[in-house]
Order: sequence, then structure tokens, then C-alpha cells
Amino acid sequence: MASQVNLSAATRTNLLALQNTTKLIGRTQERLSTGLKVNSALDDASAFFQSRSLQNRASDLNGIKNGVEQGVQTLKAALNGIEQATKIVEQIKGLAESAKTALTAGERSSLANQAERLAAQLDNLIGDSSYNGVNLIKATPDNLEVNFNEDSAIELTITGINMSAAQLGADISTATNNWATNGDINADIDEYTSALGQMRTAASTLGSQNTLLQTRLDFTKTLVDTLKEGSDMLIAADMNEEGVNLLALQTRQQLGINSLSLAAQSEQAILSLFR
Repeated sequence: MASQVNLSAATRTNLLALQNTTKLIGRTQERLSTGLKVNSALDDASAFFQSRSLQNRASDLNGIKNGVEQGVQTLKAALNGIEQATKIVEQIKGLAESAKTALTAGERSSLANQAERLAAQLDNLIGDSSYNGVNLIKATPDNLEVNFNEDSAIELTITGINMSAAQLGADISTATNNWATNGDINADIDEYTSALGQMRTAASTLGSQNTLLQTRLDFTKTLVDTLKEGSDMLIAADMNEEGVNLLALQTRQQLGINSLSLAAQSEQAILSLFR
């Protein structure tokens, strides 16, 4: 008893063509469903692994980008603290100017007390100017390290600046001799002027660091987008092209089925000779 079915050359040729067309339809449908022309290393090993390398670097840089963004927020918190502290010192200086025209020692003493209370609030404000546990302007300021690439070879260290009342000027936390004389007041006004200068210098220093971080952040975002775009170019499918391919393959499949049917009819015609 025969254990093998032999097909005619025409039937076998048409069958192989139909099988190949069916395989191509499956591949095209996979591309349409995933949006990728390279779904595994079996499709195109070189493109697959090159794309994977670009994706991995983009993922690593996303983590770096997050760190830079947090650094920017830390600097913004410090800069906001300095800005509000500057307003407090300007108020204190305004009180001192008012004290020079006060008519009595009691009025001067009252204004001096207001100034000291504002100075105390300045320290509270400075102490609250932290972000994620990092305070760049408190009495014992923190430093901030920001990494710019995957191997930590490039980083920026931002050194904190003491903006406490005791540090500013000679010491703006107390009013000299309760502003008993114009000499006392003028001495403190000089301290407030010096304090404002220190604050503006600190704001300028931290502001330039913030600009640098923002520039690096924009660069990293653009680089991540470039890497992702390059990865997609290697493995993404052209959906319009694949749609047209599917239509053509379905037409070819139908023609193949018809051809196989015709080949089978030829064999049946030979069979009819033995009836």
C-alpha cells in the first residue's frame, strides 16, 4: 500500500506558490496589526538590534532628563525664596527709612520691633525654600549634583548659598539700639543695602545655573526624540504600503486557488479515461 501521495508538477508548483502567498499575507497582517515591519530579530537582525540599542539609550536618557527636571525645580524653589526674601528686606529697609522721620523714641522702637519680626520671618521663609529635601539657601545650605549623561561622566555641582538673616549684611536680624538715633538707623540701612546686594548676586548666580540646566534639559529632550525617531525608522512599517501589499496578496491568493483548482481538474480529466 502506497504511503506517499505524489502530486503532479503543475499542482505542486501552484501549491507552493499558494503557500508562499499565504505566508506573505500573514506577515503583512502582522505588520498592520503591530505597526512594525521588524517585529523580531528573525525579520531583520541588524535593524532589530540597532533599533533596540537606540531605544535603550532613549530610555536611559529619559531617566537623566527626569533628574535634570528635578534639578530645575530645586533651583526654582531657591530662586523663589530669594525673590520673596528680597521683598522682606526691602520692607525692613522701608521701616528704617520711616524711623528716621519718627518724632519719638517710642515710634522708632516700635518700627525697630517690626523690622526684627520681619527678619525672623525671613529666616522662616528661607528655611521653607526646599524642594524634595534639598535647600540651596538655608543657613547651612545643601549642594545639588545634576547628572547629564548615562555614565555620570558629565555633571554639574550647584553650591548652595547661605541667605539667612545672620549672614546677610553684618546681621540684619536685630535693629541696632532699637534705632534710638539716626546713626543707628543709617548703620542698619547700610546693612540692608548690603543684604540686598548679596541677594541679587545669589539670584544671578543661581539663575545662570538654572539657565544652564534648562538648556541641557531641552537638549536631552530633543536627543531622546531623535533616538526614538531613528529607532522607528529602522523598524516601523509604512501602513499605506502594507495595506496595498495586503490587497495585492489577497488577489494573488485568489488567483493561486483558481490555478490550483485548474491543475486538479486536469488530473481529474485523466482519471475519466479509466472509467
